[in-house]
Amino acid sequence: MKKAGIILGIAVGFLTLSSWAQNPNTNQNKFRQLDADLPTPNVYRTASGAPGHLYWQNTADYVMNISLDDDNQRVYGDEVITYTNASPDQLEYLWVQLDQNIRSKTSETYKIQQGKLDNGVSLYEYFRMFHTFPGGFNIEYVKDAKDQDFAVKVNHTMMRINLDEPLQSGKSIEIKIKWWYNINDRMEDGGRSGYEYFKEDNNYLYTIAQFFPRMAVYSDVTGWQNKQFLGNGEFTLPFGNYDVKLTVPSDMIVGATGEIQNTNDVLSAKQLARLEMAKTSVKPVVIVTQEEATENENSKSKDTKTWHFKAENVRDYGWCASRKFIWDAQGVPFGDRTVMAMSLYPKEGNPLWERYSTKAIVLTLETYSKFTMEYPYPVAYSINGKSIGMEYPMICFNGGRADAEGKYSDAVKYRTILVIIHEVGHNYFPMIINSDERQWTWMDEGLNTFLQYQTEKAWTDETGKAFPSSRGPAHKIVPYMAGDKRYISPIMTNSESIHQFGNNAYGKPCTALNILRETVMGPELFDYSFKVYANRWKFKHPSPADFFRTMEDASAIDLDWFWRGWFYTTDHCDVAITDVKEYQVDFTAPKTGTSRKNVQKMIKKQSNKGTFDPILQSIANSNDPAKAYESVKASLTDARKDLLNSNAFFYQVDLQMIGGLVMPVIFKLEYTDGTEDEIRLPAEIWKMQNERLEETVSKVLITNKQVTKIVLDPNLETADTDTSNNTWER
Repeated sequence: MKKAGIILGIAVGFLTLSSWAQNPNTNQNKFRQLDADLPTPNVYRTASGAPGHLYWQNTADYVMNISLDDDNQRVYGDEVITYTNASPDQLEYLWVQLDQNIRSKTSETYKIQQGKLDNGVSLYEYFRMFHTFPGGFNIEYVKDAKDQDFAVKVNHTMMRINLDEPLQSGKSIEIKIKWWYNINDRMEDGGRSGYEYFKEDNNYLYTIAQFFPRMAVYSDVTGWQNKQFLGNGEFTLPFGNYDVKLTVPSDMIVGATGEIQNTNDVLSAKQLARLEMAKTSVKPVVIVTQEEATENENSKSKDTKTWHFKAENVRDYGWCASRKFIWDAQGVPFGDRTVMAMSLYPKEGNPLWERYSTKAIVLTLETYSKFTMEYPYPVAYSINGKSIGMEYPMICFNGGRADAEGKYSDAVKYRTILVIIHEVGHNYFPMIINSDERQWTWMDEGLNTFLQYQTEKAWTDETGKAFPSSRGPAHKIVPYMAGDKRYISPIMTNSESIHQFGNNAYGKPCTALNILRETVMGPELFDYSFKVYANRWKFKHPSPADFFRTMEDASAIDLDWFWRGWFYTTDHCDVAITDVKEYQVDFTAPKTGTSRKNVQKMIKKQSNKGTFDPILQSIANSNDPAKAYESVKASLTDARKDLLNSNAFFYQVDLQMIGGLVMPVIFKLEYTDGTEDEIRLPAEIWKMQNERLEETVSKVLITNKQVTKIVLDPNLETADTDTSNNTWER
């Protein structure tokens, strides 16, 4: 009984604490500070949002030999990983990511897939239910530097390497792994990488990623980030240097993360000359022509060729290979460096790709560099694959094709450019500013989509049209924000548990940042703060708190209300004008002997006819109103008398926050003479509001002309979901 009583007491105590946490009598103000919701600052991450003086991160360097089996669509590989423990901790074991295991027949992803049959299924859904593809890593060995086998435990998409002795702080360890796996058909099985088969000429186009066992991140925030890969939460990886040799059929062209080390071995003299010319060209130069690609398509060589690449300070690796590749390139100057913007695409991608791909890369590097830092890597590839959009350091795979006759619509054109900008832009988020994608999709997708929108605005088109951006402007997110809250998640939700993935992780954070820049902070303060964040955390592992804190620290703007509303809730913006009253000053001096009661009646009478007398109001409680009135009037300076006699119009505008999301208030005033004015009020006008109030405020606007119409959020800047209650007209 005593034990039961203790347990009951603990349970009651927990319930009491839980109830206290939800107590409406606690601070519910929308401007309360986020401190309690953010991690405590420490020597690794400061309260300013910067890396602390003892910040650390572990590294993983790779030497890899990879072979492509084009007959059986397999990748064979061996690697030597040098893992360095820069943490202050000793590590008893290491975790390695095995992302290809998502395609094994025993995959957890298959097991948790939901589905219904009562309304029938499409062919794609039908075949998807069977999971017949023999995917997943086949690990041949995991050895140490002395070729002794490590004891390992594979847990779905993670492999634990058990160490005989803990890896001490400051020490490194060598891991040797050999493996192979079957490459998936992206057109049949989907996926972020795989192959595309061209039946007409019996050729394959390989876009290969997550192809090698990769070290997981060990950090001060999460310890080991070994959350299973289920499909949505992407990749959290340490930085390192890569030395990679890719052996493929000799008639294939290869692109990969890093710089080619043996161009003389893999390119012809003509191709080498063209590549050299491209470095200083102001437009793309074709390195491998369509005629040369067609010749490769027809050759089907059984010989092999090894392409050697090196990459420094990257967090991942991707590559591509095909006989079908046309290759063009253009140098992009950054100070005394030249970055090579390069595109690889099959003839099926033309004429769309030869016109726009490398042009889009160049604009992306220039625009993103303006908002963050100069692009630090030597190359940036855009690779054409059908129905894909995926990013890796220095290389990305992008969809977009003309039809069989080489024709394409504006929609296809702009969609292709959009995807290229977005995926090339991922070089910055998360490849350089290396956030935890497995946990927070918005930190790479949302920030990247925001800069994608800035790049789209900078696009110059031969048609003279503005880029038809689908995300960025506030009004684009309104249908989502106004939707059924049962199917909307806060942005601060783990990647695997998000409703409406695209809107949540791409659209809403992009819109939030655009509103923050254009409406809340202003471009100058925003751009400076955003650049500070990017430079503080380049080649490091930032968390959401680091971003939130840096944006405030570098701007002197308290944005806790903004982060809470946009990132931690599903509130939406709906502010209504509930009433407008017009007033003018009308002086009415009380007669001698007028009582205080009669002064109150005078004030009420004035209010009823839309006037007021500020002197009368100020002496309302005087024992001798008439004498007090004259005394106050006589004490006024000439400047104040001018204000009283200005013939101004006063408008009391009553507002209600219906949607719960705090936002600045923007008015457009239209006057009887046909002119207009705009008045902008900071979000802090709502600073006394909380969920227990009706969340209403009143604002007095003073004009020297009579107003005929007041419009709230006239430029659709705040994502107001109901504009029908935004207008007052005389």
